[in-house]
Amino acid sequence: MNNSPIAVFDSGLGGLSVVRHLRQLLPSENLVYFGDTARVPYGIKSRPTVAQFALELAGFTMQFDPKLIVAACNTASALALDELERELPVPVIGVVNPGALAAVRLAHQESIAVIGTEATINSGSYVRAIRTISPEQNVESQPCPLFVPLVEEGRACDDPIVQLTVATYLEPLKQRDVRVVVLGCTHYPLLRDAIAAYLGSDVHIVDSGRETSLAVREHLARNGSLSSHNVPGSMSCFVSDNPQRFRRIGSRFLDEPIDDVELVEPERYVNVARLPSALR
Repeated sequence: MNNSPIAVFDSGLGGLSVVRHLRQLLPSENLVYFGDTARVPYGIKSRPTVAQFALELAGFTMQFDPKLIVAACNTASALALDELERELPVPVIGVVNPGALAAVRLAHQESIAVIGTEATINSGSYVRAIRTISPEQNVESQPCPLFVPLVEEGRACDDPIVQLTVATYLEPLKQRDVRVVVLGCTHYPLLRDAIAAYLGSDVHIVDSGRETSLAVREHLARNGSLSSHNVPGSMSCFVSDNPQRFRRIGSRFLDEPIDDVELVEPERYVNVARLPSALR
């Protein structure tokens, strides 16, 4: 048993959709969340920049002595997971591989589509992960850059603007008769109902956040690292900017109120004295 926390980081709010699943699946685990709200979005940034930011966020969480770190940002998982795994002294789980594995299981050799930010799609990370599992698998990719701002504006699935945007982006996938769609961004589950309504009931939708949470539970159980507590775990939230907005909008992702959010000044997450020695 291991009562150290699970650390989760993301470029902003979206990783809270992963935290929601973690709290449902592992209610006794303590969680530490760091959202880089000052530098969001990561989806339009270069690989070196994303890797630098991801290492800084992960380095900040190391002060809490986590037993595992979740890179809840699809862009960071796509562009920086290798660096994180190499540099950090604790296991790191990203959101790409669990989502890819679930998609292959559901596809039965029929077409899979991945939707995500431009950086995630351009990285080809989901395509590589899927074809590592199933080399002959047909995979379509579709960037949907407006989905994130629509979610952060608080627009609901029945909003005509959301429905029009969903139809505009996903019409090519509908024409290609895909059978599985991977939500390759942690914001996208909040648009799931609109996506499902447009694509139809015969299309399987994979929430990478849920699959990642299942992977975390499996890893901890396999390594004897589950919490021994029999009470609900705690959650501590940290952001690099605008905690009030994070508290307000983040409650939609988490599906529960967020009481305490601490603002982290830049010198606290870029200060090498706080990073693991491997990152100095």
